[in-house]
Amino acid sequence: MSYRPDNPLIAQSDHTLLLETQSPRHDEARDALLRFAELVKSPEYIHTWRITRLSLWNAAAAGHTADEVVDLLREFAKYPVPENLPVSIRETMARYGRLRLVQDGSWLRLEADEAADLDLVRHLPEAADLLGDDLGERLALRVSPRRRGELKQVLTAFGHPVQDLAGYEDGDALTMALAPTLDGRPWSLRDYQMEAIDAFHGGPGAGSGVVVLPCGAGKTMVGIGAMVRLGMRTLILCTGTSALEQWEREILTRTTLTPDQVGAYTAQRKEIRPVTLTTYQILTWRKTKTSPPAHFRLFHQANWGLVIYDEVHLLPAPIFRESALLQARRRLGLTATLVREDGCEGDVFALVGPKRFDMPWRRLEEQGWIAAARCIELRVPLTAEDRVRYVTASAQERFRIASRNPRKGAVLERLLARHADEQVLVLGSSIDQLGFLARRFDIPLITGETPAAERAERYQAFRDGRIRVLALSKVGTSSIDLPGASVAIQVSGSWGSRQEEAQRLGRVLRPKAGSNTAWFYSVVTADTDEQDYAERRHLFLTEQGYPYRIEVWAA
Repeated sequence: MSYRPDNPLIAQSDHTLLLETQSPRHDEARDALLRFAELVKSPEYIHTWRITRLSLWNAAAAGHTADEVVDLLREFAKYPVPENLPVSIRETMARYGRLRLVQDGSWLRLEADEAADLDLVRHLPEAADLLGDDLGERLALRVSPRRRGELKQVLTAFGHPVQDLAGYEDGDALTMALAPTLDGRPWSLRDYQMEAIDAFHGGPGAGSGVVVLPCGAGKTMVGIGAMVRLGMRTLILCTGTSALEQWEREILTRTTLTPDQVGAYTAQRKEIRPVTLTTYQILTWRKTKTSPPAHFRLFHQANWGLVIYDEVHLLPAPIFRESALLQARRRLGLTATLVREDGCEGDVFALVGPKRFDMPWRRLEEQGWIAAARCIELRVPLTAEDRVRYVTASAQERFRIASRNPRKGAVLERLLARHADEQVLVLGSSIDQLGFLARRFDIPLITGETPAAERAERYQAFRDGRIRVLALSKVGTSSIDLPGASVAIQVSGSWGSRQEEAQRLGRVLRPKAGSNTAWFYSVVTADTDEQDYAERRHLFLTEQGYPYRIEVWAA
C-alpha cells in the first residue's frame, strides 16, 4: 500500500493509532475505531488510540472478524500498516473461542481445539482449584457449575478468554407484552433498540452481555424489551432509589405488567415479586464492616430468568463476586460507557458478558434521537491569595482549592443569565461548594442527605417546569430522567473520571423541541491540577466525536 495523504490514520507497531482530527475522513475513521480500539488521549489535532486485548475480544464477541479489523486499518491508513500489527490482531482475536465452556450433563466442560491451550490452563496456579477431571481424548476439563464465573474471570485476566456456550437455566415464566398506547397500538421500539435486543438474545453465547448506548437513547426501553421478549422472572439492579423509581414507572407504563407483579426491595419496601427492583447500595449493605452483605440472598431467593445491571460500569466489587455465582442466569448490562476508573473492564467482560451492541452518540444525534451537544470548557483563574495557598498545599488540598474556586460563582451567574429561558442543571462533587452556590443563587439542591420524599418532589417540580434551575451532587450523575434539561453546568468533578463525564453529559441529551440543542459547560480552575483532570475527562467527549471549545475567562 502506498502513501495516501488524504487518509487520517497512522497505525504504529506498538498498537497505537494516531488519528488526524482535521481530515475529511476523520468521523468515518473514528466510528470504525470504536469497534475495536480505545481512545487514550485527545489534544487538538492528533488523537491517540490503542488496540488492546480486551478491545479486540469485545470486537470478536460482537461478531467482527480479524480480517475486518485489518481491512479497516488499511482502508484509513495514511502509510502502510506495520507488518506485525495484522499478525498480532489475528492472534489476539483468535484466542476468543479457542477455549469454550459447554454443558456436560450436570457438569460443565472446558474444551479446546488444541492440546497446548488446555496445557496452559492446567498449569495456571490460580485456576488449579477451579478445574475438575481431565477428560483425556476429548481435549476437555470438567468444571463445576458453581465455579463457572470464577474460571472465566481468572482466564480472562491471564489472556485466555473463554467463550461461554454453556447456556442458561430458565427462570419462572412470566407473561407480559408491551402495553398499548392511547391509539391502541403497542409502544414501539426504535430500530437501534430492536437491534440491541436482537444482539443480546441472538448468536453464540446469547443471553449475557453489555449494551452500550448514550444517556437519553432509551437504555431502559432496551432492558424492558429484552425482559418482555424473554418472558421470565427478572431482577433489576439500579444505581439508587431515584433510578429504581424511574424503572418502576417505565415498566408499569410501557408493559402489561400490573403493580402486584412489580416490586421494590429497598430500605422501606421488602417486596419480592415476578419483577423485582433493588439498588447496589442495598445489596452491598453490611451491619458491620466485617459482616457479610445482609441482602445478597435476594440473588437466590427466586428463580430469576434474567438479571439486568443498570449502569454496569458502576458495578461495585461485591456485586462482581456475587455475579460469579449467577452464571447460569441470563445477564444484561446497560451503560453509556464501558470505561471503569478501577480498571475492572475485564471483570465486566468475564462476569456480565462481552459487549453485544454499541451505537456512537454522534450517529444518534444525526438521526435526531438525542440532542446535539455543544461542549465548552471555561477556564477561570484563582485569586492571587488562593494562588499562593495552592502552590504550597498538599495534592489533596490543591484539588479542594481548585474545585471550590470562589470565582466560579461569577461564571455561574453569567451562564444562568445567558440561558435564562432554559432548564439548567448545576452539577458538582463538592457538597460545600454546591451548598454555597445554591444559597447564593436560591437554587434547590439535591444531595445524598436529601430525604427521599423531598428529593422526589424536587425532581418532579423540575420535570413540571416549576423549578428552572436544580443543583445536583453525585446522586444526580446517573439514571435520573429529567428530559426538560437543556443546559448542564459542571462546577466540580471527580478527579479525571471519564464515566462521570459521560453520565453528566447524558443528563441533557434527551431530544428537544426546536433546535434540539444541549449545552454542556465545565467550569475549571486554570493552571491547576483540575485543568489536567478536565483534559482526561474530555477524552470521553472526544471519543464520541464531540469537539469542545475552550474559553479563558478574565478575573
